[in-house]
Amino acid sequence: MKTTNRAVRSPGGLSIRLDVRALVVVLLLLATALTASVVLIGTGDFPIPAADVLRTLFGQGNEGQEFIVNELRLPRVLVGLLVGASLGLGGALFQSISRNPLGSPDVLGLGQGATAGALTMIVLFSGDANQIALGALVGGLVTGLAIYVLAWKRGVHGYRLVLVGIGVSAIVTAVNGYLLTKSDIVDAARAVVWMTGSLDGRDWDQVWPLLGLCAVLVPLALCNARGLRMMEMGDDVSYALGVRVERVRLLLMLAAVLLTASATAAAGPVSFVALTAPQLARRLTRSPGPNLLPSLCMGAALLVTADWLSQRAFGAEQLPVGVVTGVLGGVYLLWLLVTERKAGRI
Repeated sequence: MKTTNRAVRSPGGLSIRLDVRALVVVLLLLATALTASVVLIGTGDFPIPAADVLRTLFGQGNEGQEFIVNELRLPRVLVGLLVGASLGLGGALFQSISRNPLGSPDVLGLGQGATAGALTMIVLFSGDANQIALGALVGGLVTGLAIYVLAWKRGVHGYRLVLVGIGVSAIVTAVNGYLLTKSDIVDAARAVVWMTGSLDGRDWDQVWPLLGLCAVLVPLALCNARGLRMMEMGDDVSYALGVRVERVRLLLMLAAVLLTASATAAAGPVSFVALTAPQLARRLTRSPGPNLLPSLCMGAALLVTADWLSQRAFGAEQLPVGVVTGVLGGVYLLWLLVTERKAGRI
């Protein structure tokens, strides 16, 4: 498929550039995510055909199907979609701001920071699920603020942001190890399960806060996509084109930190989705720029597909979704490094 850009003009004279290939990719990724979601809802000890799942979602199932679909499985799938979308969009924002394909929350230490907050609640306060989620959110925000402040020198620039993030990640990882060594066996077991990244046991209590944050942050990020695209050409060019660079950068970094921290609070540190989703989306669209919407859809599709694999691809054993995304993301990263080396870029 060739990249096709078309200008669409409204009756009022507003002209919008439409990337047809990117639009098609978004629609295909949405279809993939929704199809995988329906299949996932029907998967389990009590399998339900896809047609019955759809009837139940529209209120036409029997009482047993209503309970299984709407109370047990639908919240888990919605959390998976929202977490994947948040990580995909957050990763795209960070990679565009840093102008570095490795500038994702996984590498910059935001996931480790959220983990530190959660471990603090588990180990020091024996917190419940809501307190652990709050600790993860606060930990991610504090880590993001620390990275921004330490990387500031007449502005925040890509390589400095990545280097500071790697350093902060190493420090926070050491803190996490210390917290684990100081915990008793019960709290350590809870912490290790949470640190794996899992959608098990997720219900409507995790859906609504994450949905509310996404409802605010996703439009905010998409509305600033033009300024972000200009910033990829350099700060001087962006200033010349009228972009308030530091304001846009700070606003989008805050949005990316909140998206990543809230996703981690809801499902634990699900690795590699934020790193791989934007790059896979860009390879599909073949379009320059941040590719925010395709990255969001790619993240959602990746996570629900990985969740299905974690339940069905290993026989009777069900793995946490974080294990599957870690394996798939690691394989992709190795492939990317080999490809870049063969191309002479590293």
